Amino acid sequence: MDHKLLDILVCPASRQPLMLLDKAGLEALNRAVAGGGVTRVDDSAQTDPLQAALVTRDRKRVYRIDDGIPVLLVEEAIPTRQIDGFPAG
Repeated sequence: MDHKLLDILVCPASRQPLMLLDKAGLEALNRAVAGGGVTRVDDSAQTDPLQAALVTRDRKRVYRIDDGIPVLLVEEAIPTRQIDGFPAG
């Protein structure tokens, strides 16, 4: 992802800066997705593993990146509180 773009992206809900989700966070998220039960803000299931994602500074929301394009829709964010072992930072 282009670092200039990353510098200006913010969470549409909290206005916090976003950063690329690190490997440990992505692995924890994908383990939870594989185990079932991961839902987005709109209560729809996240059934596919993520290749890349953005996370808020406080690490409470994750936004997936599809084919290099960030999906910055509040209703499609994944709350991290539901993910066992999600690293705090």
